[in-house]
Amino acid sequence: MRRGILTIAAVGLLATSGLAACGEESGGEGGTEAKPKIGVILPDSASSDRWETADRKYLEAAFQAAGVDSIIQNAQNDKAQFQTIADQMMTQGVTVLMIVNLDSGTGKAVLDKAKTQGVLTIDYDRLTLGGSAEYYVSFDNEAVGRLQGEGLVKCLTDKGAQKPVVAELNGSETDNNATLFKNGYDSVLKPKYDSGEYVKGPDQWVPGWDNTQAGTIFEQMMTQQNGKIDGVLAANDGLGNAVISILKKNKLNGKVPVTGQDATLQGLQNILAGDQCMTVYKAIKQEADAAAELAIALAKGEKKEAPTTVKDPEGNRDVPAVLLEPKAIYKENVKDVVADGFISKDELCTGAFAAACTEAGVS
Repeated sequence: MRRGILTIAAVGLLATSGLAACGEESGGEGGTEAKPKIGVILPDSASSDRWETADRKYLEAAFQAAGVDSIIQNAQNDKAQFQTIADQMMTQGVTVLMIVNLDSGTGKAVLDKAKTQGVLTIDYDRLTLGGSAEYYVSFDNEAVGRLQGEGLVKCLTDKGAQKPVVAELNGSETDNNATLFKNGYDSVLKPKYDSGEYVKGPDQWVPGWDNTQAGTIFEQMMTQQNGKIDGVLAANDGLGNAVISILKKNKLNGKVPVTGQDATLQGLQNILAGDQCMTVYKAIKQEADAAAELAIALAKGEKKEAPTTVKDPEGNRDVPAVLLEPKAIYKENVKDVVADGFISKDELCTGAFAAACTEAGVS
Protein backbone atom coordinates (compact mmCIF):
# COMPACT_ATOMS: atom_id res chain seq x y z
CA MET A 1 0.00 0.00 0.00
CA ARG A 2 2.88 2.38 0.58
CA ARG A 3 4.10 2.21 -3.02
CA GLY A 4 3.86 5.57 -4.74
CA ILE A 5 3.16 7.72 -1.67
CA LEU A 6 3.14 11.39 -2.65
CA THR A 7 4.84 14.07 -0.61
CA ILE A 8 3.01 17.36 -0.18
CA ALA A 9 5.44 18.96 -2.61
CA ALA A 10 4.75 16.27 -5.20
CA VAL A 11 1.02 16.80 -4.89
CA GLY A 12 1.53 20.51 -5.37
CA LEU A 13 3.30 19.65 -8.61
CA LEU A 14 0.44 17.29 -9.51
CA ALA A 15 -2.06 20.10 -8.98
CA THR A 16 -0.18 22.53 -11.22
CA SER A 17 0.90 20.20 -13.99
CA GLY A 18 -2.03 17.76 -13.96
CA LEU A 19 -2.05 13.98 -13.88
CA ALA A 20 -1.27 12.26 -17.16
CA ALA A 21 -4.45 11.67 -19.15
CA CYS A 22 -4.94 8.11 -20.26
CA GLY A 23 -8.28 8.42 -22.04
CA GLU A 24 -10.25 10.68 -24.32
CA GLU A 25 -13.62 12.36 -23.85
CA SER A 26 -16.51 9.95 -23.80
CA GLY A 27 -20.11 10.64 -24.48
CA GLY A 28 -20.75 9.12 -27.87
CA GLU A 29 -20.56 10.61 -31.33
CA GLY A 30 -23.22 13.17 -32.05
CA GLY A 31 -24.63 12.81 -28.51
CA THR A 32 -25.26 15.69 -26.14
CA GLU A 33 -23.04 15.39 -23.10
CA ALA A 34 -24.51 16.09 -19.69
CA LYS A 35 -23.36 19.38 -18.19
CA PRO A 36 -20.59 18.61 -15.70
CA LYS A 37 -21.84 18.66 -12.14
CA ILE A 38 -20.05 17.14 -9.15
CA GLY A 39 -21.69 15.94 -5.94
CA VAL A 40 -19.80 15.49 -2.65
CA ILE A 41 -21.16 13.80 0.48
CA LEU A 42 -19.25 14.56 3.67
CA PRO A 43 -19.72 12.22 6.66
CA ASP A 44 -20.49 14.41 9.70
CA SER A 45 -19.44 17.54 11.56
CA ALA A 46 -19.11 16.09 15.06
CA SER A 47 -16.24 13.58 14.88
CA SER A 48 -13.79 16.18 13.53
CA ASP A 49 -13.95 19.88 12.64
CA ARG A 50 -12.07 19.21 9.42
CA TRP A 51 -15.04 18.18 7.27
CA GLU A 52 -16.78 21.56 7.47
CA THR A 53 -13.89 23.92 8.21
CA ALA A 54 -11.39 22.47 5.72
CA ASP A 55 -12.65 19.88 3.22
CA ARG A 56 -15.81 21.75 2.24
CA LYS A 57 -13.95 25.04 1.82
CA TYR A 58 -11.12 23.61 -0.27
CA LEU A 59 -13.36 21.46 -2.50
CA GLU A 60 -15.73 24.37 -3.17
CA ALA A 61 -12.81 26.61 -4.09
CA ALA A 62 -11.33 24.03 -6.48
CA PHE A 63 -14.64 23.45 -8.27
CA GLN A 64 -15.34 27.19 -8.53
CA ALA A 65 -11.87 27.83 -9.95
CA ALA A 66 -12.53 25.21 -12.63
CA GLY A 67 -15.97 26.64 -13.43
CA VAL A 68 -17.69 23.35 -12.59
CA ASP A 69 -21.04 23.22 -10.79
CA SER A 70 -21.02 21.30 -7.51
CA ILE A 71 -23.26 20.28 -4.62
CA ILE A 72 -21.64 19.54 -1.25
CA GLN A 73 -23.79 18.12 1.56
CA ASN A 74 -23.13 16.55 4.95
CA ALA A 75 -24.85 13.33 6.04
CA GLN A 76 -24.32 14.11 9.77
CA ASN A 77 -23.49 10.45 10.50
CA ASP A 78 -26.98 9.32 9.39
CA LYS A 79 -26.83 6.32 7.05
CA ALA A 80 -30.39 6.78 5.76
CA GLN A 81 -29.70 10.47 5.14
CA PHE A 82 -26.46 9.53 3.34
CA GLN A 83 -28.40 7.42 0.85
CA THR A 84 -31.15 10.04 0.49
CA ILE A 85 -28.58 12.74 -0.29
CA ALA A 86 -26.97 10.50 -2.92
CA ASP A 87 -30.35 9.84 -4.56
CA GLN A 88 -31.17 13.55 -4.57
CA MET A 89 -27.82 14.44 -6.10
CA MET A 90 -28.30 11.90 -8.89
CA THR A 91 -31.81 13.26 -9.51
CA GLN A 92 -30.27 16.74 -9.71
CA GLY A 93 -27.96 15.53 -12.47
CA VAL A 94 -24.54 15.06 -10.91
CA THR A 95 -22.22 13.31 -13.35
CA VAL A 96 -19.54 12.58 -10.73
CA LEU A 97 -20.17 11.64 -7.10
CA MET A 98 -17.46 11.85 -4.43
CA ILE A 99 -18.24 10.24 -1.07
CA VAL A 100 -16.75 9.89 2.39
CA ASN A 101 -18.54 6.71 3.45
CA LEU A 102 -20.04 6.17 6.90
CA ASP A 103 -19.34 2.47 6.51
CA SER A 104 -18.49 0.25 3.57
CA GLY A 105 -21.98 -1.29 3.36
CA THR A 106 -23.78 2.03 2.97
CA GLY A 107 -21.03 3.37 0.75
CA LYS A 108 -21.13 0.34 -1.55
CA ALA A 109 -24.90 0.63 -1.97
CA VAL A 110 -24.53 4.26 -3.06
CA LEU A 111 -21.60 3.55 -5.39
CA ASP A 112 -23.38 0.59 -7.00
CA LYS A 113 -26.53 2.65 -7.62
CA ALA A 114 -24.47 5.48 -9.09
CA LYS A 115 -22.79 3.02 -11.44
CA THR A 116 -26.14 1.76 -12.76
CA GLN A 117 -27.06 5.37 -13.54
CA GLY A 118 -23.80 6.14 -15.33
CA VAL A 119 -22.50 8.39 -12.54
CA LEU A 120 -18.74 8.12 -12.01
CA THR A 121 -17.52 7.91 -8.42
CA ILE A 122 -14.55 8.70 -6.17
CA ASP A 123 -13.86 7.45 -2.64
CA TYR A 124 -12.60 10.47 -0.70
CA ASP A 125 -10.51 9.90 2.44
CA ARG A 126 -12.11 6.48 3.21
CA LEU A 127 -11.94 3.44 0.96
CA THR A 128 -15.28 1.69 0.43
CA LEU A 129 -14.51 -2.03 0.70
CA GLY A 130 -16.21 -3.99 -2.07
CA GLY A 131 -17.01 -0.70 -3.81
CA SER A 132 -16.63 0.39 -7.40
CA ALA A 133 -15.14 3.88 -7.26
CA GLU A 134 -12.90 4.99 -10.13
CA TYR A 135 -10.40 6.49 -7.68
CA TYR A 136 -9.47 6.61 -4.00
CA VAL A 137 -7.87 9.79 -2.64
CA SER A 138 -6.55 9.81 0.92
CA PHE A 139 -3.46 9.71 3.09
CA ASP A 140 -1.25 6.72 3.82
CA ASN A 141 -3.41 5.78 6.78
CA GLU A 142 -1.15 3.05 8.15
CA ALA A 143 1.62 5.68 8.16
CA VAL A 144 -0.71 7.95 10.17
CA GLY A 145 -1.05 5.19 12.75
CA ARG A 146 2.69 4.55 12.84
CA LEU A 147 3.30 8.24 13.55
CA GLN A 148 0.79 8.06 16.42
CA GLY A 149 2.46 4.96 17.86
CA GLU A 150 5.93 6.48 17.51
CA GLY A 151 4.61 9.72 19.03
CA LEU A 152 3.26 7.96 22.10
CA VAL A 153 6.56 6.10 22.53
CA LYS A 154 8.47 9.40 22.29
CA CYS A 155 6.22 11.10 24.84
CA LEU A 156 6.38 8.19 27.30
CA THR A 157 10.17 8.06 26.91
CA ASP A 158 10.43 11.81 27.51
CA LYS A 159 8.50 11.31 30.77
CA GLY A 160 10.78 8.43 31.80
CA ALA A 161 7.83 6.02 32.05
CA GLN A 162 8.67 2.52 33.28
CA LYS A 163 6.44 -0.37 32.16
CA PRO A 164 3.63 2.07 31.29
CA VAL A 165 0.08 0.78 30.96
CA VAL A 166 -1.18 1.93 27.54
CA ALA A 167 -4.87 2.28 26.66
CA GLU A 168 -5.99 2.35 23.04
CA LEU A 169 -9.09 4.31 22.04
CA ASN A 170 -9.68 3.41 18.41
CA GLY A 171 -12.02 5.05 15.92
CA SER A 172 -15.17 3.48 14.51
CA GLU A 173 -14.84 -0.22 13.77
CA THR A 174 -16.92 0.25 10.59
CA ASP A 175 -14.46 2.83 9.20
CA ASN A 176 -11.71 1.16 7.16
CA ASN A 177 -9.40 4.08 7.96
CA ALA A 178 -9.73 3.37 11.68
CA THR A 179 -8.59 -0.20 11.01
CA LEU A 180 -5.60 1.09 9.03
CA PHE A 181 -4.68 3.57 11.78
CA LYS A 182 -4.80 0.74 14.31
CA ASN A 183 -2.66 -1.50 12.09
CA GLY A 184 -0.12 1.31 12.02
CA TYR A 185 0.09 2.09 15.73
CA ASP A 186 -0.15 -1.55 16.78
CA SER A 187 2.87 -2.28 14.57
CA VAL A 188 4.80 0.08 16.88
CA LEU A 189 3.19 -0.82 20.21
CA LYS A 190 2.81 -4.61 19.93
CA PRO A 191 6.58 -5.27 20.06
CA LYS A 192 6.66 -3.16 23.24
CA TYR A 193 3.85 -5.23 24.76
CA ASP A 194 5.43 -8.51 23.66
CA SER A 195 8.79 -7.61 25.21
CA GLY A 196 7.22 -6.53 28.49
CA GLU A 197 8.55 -2.98 28.09
CA TYR A 198 4.94 -1.73 27.97
CA VAL A 199 1.78 -3.23 29.48
CA LYS A 200 -1.21 -3.49 27.16
CA GLY A 201 -4.21 -1.90 28.83
CA PRO A 202 -7.82 -1.54 27.66
CA ASP A 203 -8.30 -1.48 23.88
CA GLN A 204 -11.69 -0.39 22.56
CA TRP A 205 -13.38 0.93 19.40
CA VAL A 206 -15.55 4.05 19.61
CA PRO A 207 -18.81 3.66 17.64
CA GLY A 208 -19.13 6.34 14.99
CA TRP A 209 -16.08 8.22 16.32
CA ASP A 210 -18.53 9.67 18.86
CA ASN A 211 -16.63 11.94 21.25
CA THR A 212 -19.25 11.77 23.99
CA GLN A 213 -19.16 7.97 23.95
CA ALA A 214 -15.36 8.15 23.93
CA GLY A 215 -15.40 10.06 27.21
CA THR A 216 -17.68 7.46 28.79
CA ILE A 217 -15.57 4.60 27.47
CA PHE A 218 -12.35 6.13 28.76
CA GLU A 219 -13.86 6.83 32.17
CA GLN A 220 -14.81 3.15 32.33
CA MET A 221 -11.25 2.23 31.34
CA MET A 222 -9.90 4.32 34.21
CA THR A 223 -12.25 2.61 36.68
CA GLN A 224 -11.31 -0.81 35.31
CA GLN A 225 -7.61 -0.01 35.78
CA ASN A 226 -8.06 1.66 39.19
CA GLY A 227 -6.73 4.85 37.61
CA LYS A 228 -3.54 3.17 36.41
CA ILE A 229 -3.26 4.28 32.78
CA ASP A 230 0.06 5.86 31.82
CA GLY A 231 -0.47 6.64 28.14
CA VAL A 232 -3.39 6.82 25.72
CA LEU A 233 -3.35 6.14 21.99
CA ALA A 234 -6.38 8.19 20.98
CA ALA A 235 -7.07 7.83 17.26
CA ASN A 236 -7.97 11.49 16.61
CA ASP A 237 -8.07 14.87 18.32
CA GLY A 238 -11.77 14.60 19.16
CA LEU A 239 -11.25 11.30 20.99
CA GLY A 240 -8.09 12.75 22.53
CA ASN A 241 -9.99 15.73 23.90
CA ALA A 242 -12.61 13.40 25.39
CA VAL A 243 -9.76 11.55 27.15
CA ILE A 244 -8.23 14.83 28.35
CA SER A 245 -11.55 15.94 29.86
CA ILE A 246 -11.60 12.77 32.00
CA LEU A 247 -7.92 13.17 32.90
CA LYS A 248 -8.66 16.74 34.03
CA LYS A 249 -11.39 15.44 36.36
CA ASN A 250 -8.75 13.18 37.89
CA LYS A 251 -6.02 15.88 37.89
CA LEU A 252 -3.93 13.75 35.52
CA ASN A 253 -3.94 16.00 32.45
CA GLY A 254 -0.40 16.72 31.30
CA LYS A 255 0.86 13.72 33.26
CA VAL A 256 -0.60 11.04 30.96
CA PRO A 257 0.49 11.43 27.30
CA VAL A 258 -2.40 11.45 24.81
CA THR A 259 -2.12 11.27 21.02
CA GLY A 260 -4.44 12.61 18.34
CA GLN A 261 -4.92 13.22 14.64
CA ASP A 262 -6.18 15.96 12.28
CA ALA A 263 -4.34 18.95 13.81
CA THR A 264 -7.64 20.54 14.78
CA LEU A 265 -7.70 23.90 16.55
CA GLN A 266 -8.70 22.15 19.77
CA GLY A 267 -5.99 19.51 19.36
CA LEU A 268 -3.26 22.08 18.73
CA GLN A 269 -4.37 24.14 21.72
CA ASN A 270 -4.31 20.99 23.86
CA ILE A 271 -0.72 20.44 22.69
CA LEU A 272 0.24 24.03 23.51
CA ALA A 273 -1.33 23.60 26.97
CA GLY A 274 0.71 20.42 27.54
CA ASP A 275 -2.38 18.21 27.81
CA GLN A 276 -1.87 16.38 24.48
CA CYS A 277 1.52 15.11 23.43
CA MET A 278 1.10 15.07 19.64
CA THR A 279 -1.25 15.02 16.68
CA VAL A 280 -0.91 14.02 13.04
CA TYR A 281 -1.27 16.77 10.44
CA LYS A 282 -2.82 15.85 7.14
CA ALA A 283 -2.64 18.62 4.56
CA ILE A 284 -6.36 18.62 3.73
CA LYS A 285 -5.99 21.21 0.98
CA GLN A 286 -3.64 18.88 -0.88
CA GLU A 287 -6.10 16.00 -0.48
CA ALA A 288 -9.05 18.12 -1.59
CA ASP A 289 -7.14 19.55 -4.56
CA ALA A 290 -6.04 16.10 -5.74
CA ALA A 291 -9.57 14.70 -5.45
CA ALA A 292 -11.10 17.76 -7.12
CA GLU A 293 -8.70 17.50 -10.04
CA LEU A 294 -9.69 13.90 -10.67
CA ALA A 295 -13.39 14.67 -10.25
CA ILE A 296 -13.22 17.65 -12.63
CA ALA A 297 -11.44 15.53 -15.24
CA LEU A 298 -14.08 12.79 -14.95
CA ALA A 299 -16.84 15.38 -15.23
CA LYS A 300 -15.26 16.62 -18.45
CA GLY A 301 -15.01 13.11 -19.90
CA GLU A 302 -11.34 12.44 -19.16
CA LYS A 303 -9.83 9.48 -17.36
CA LYS A 304 -6.55 10.31 -15.65
CA GLU A 305 -3.85 8.00 -14.43
CA ALA A 306 -3.34 7.82 -10.66
CA PRO A 307 0.19 7.44 -9.27
CA THR A 308 -0.50 4.26 -7.27
CA THR A 309 -3.13 1.68 -6.34
CA VAL A 310 -4.49 0.24 -3.11
CA LYS A 311 -5.85 -3.26 -2.70
CA ASP A 312 -9.53 -3.64 -1.90
CA PRO A 313 -9.56 -7.10 -0.27
CA GLU A 314 -13.35 -7.42 -0.37
CA GLY A 315 -13.71 -6.33 -3.97
CA ASN A 316 -10.50 -8.14 -4.93
CA ARG A 317 -9.35 -5.24 -7.08
CA ASP A 318 -6.59 -2.66 -7.20
CA VAL A 319 -8.13 0.77 -6.88
CA PRO A 320 -6.30 3.66 -8.62
CA ALA A 321 -5.23 5.94 -5.80
CA VAL A 322 -3.58 9.15 -4.68
CA LEU A 323 -2.05 8.77 -1.22
CA LEU A 324 -0.55 11.69 0.66
CA GLU A 325 2.13 11.76 3.33
CA PRO A 326 1.11 12.70 6.92
CA LYS A 327 3.28 14.62 9.40
CA ALA A 328 3.70 14.26 13.18
CA ILE A 329 3.12 17.48 15.13
CA TYR A 330 4.51 18.17 18.61
CA LYS A 331 4.65 21.43 20.54
CA GLU A 332 7.94 22.36 18.88
CA ASN A 333 6.50 22.22 15.35
CA VAL A 334 2.90 23.38 15.87
CA LYS A 335 4.14 26.43 13.95
CA ASP A 336 4.36 24.29 10.78
CA VAL A 337 0.57 23.88 10.70
CA VAL A 338 0.14 27.65 10.98
CA ALA A 339 2.81 28.29 8.34
CA ASP A 340 0.92 25.96 5.98
CA GLY A 341 -2.21 28.09 6.36
CA PHE A 342 -4.33 25.30 7.85
CA ILE A 343 -4.90 27.17 11.14
CA SER A 344 -4.36 30.91 11.57
CA LYS A 345 -2.27 32.40 14.35
CA ASP A 346 -5.25 34.58 15.36
CA GLU A 347 -7.42 31.47 15.85
CA LEU A 348 -4.75 29.48 17.68
CA CYS A 349 -3.08 32.05 19.88
CA THR A 350 -6.05 33.52 21.70
CA GLY A 351 -6.14 34.39 25.39
CA ALA A 352 -4.35 31.86 27.55
CA PHE A 353 -2.61 30.33 24.51
CA ALA A 354 -0.78 33.52 23.47
CA ALA A 355 2.23 32.93 25.72
CA ALA A 356 2.44 29.25 24.72
CA CYS A 357 2.38 30.27 21.05
CA THR A 358 5.27 32.66 21.61
CA GLU A 359 7.19 29.94 23.42
CA ALA A 360 6.52 27.51 20.56
CA GLY A 361 7.69 30.01 17.93
CA VAL A 362 4.29 30.47 16.26
CA SER A 363 4.43 33.57 14.09
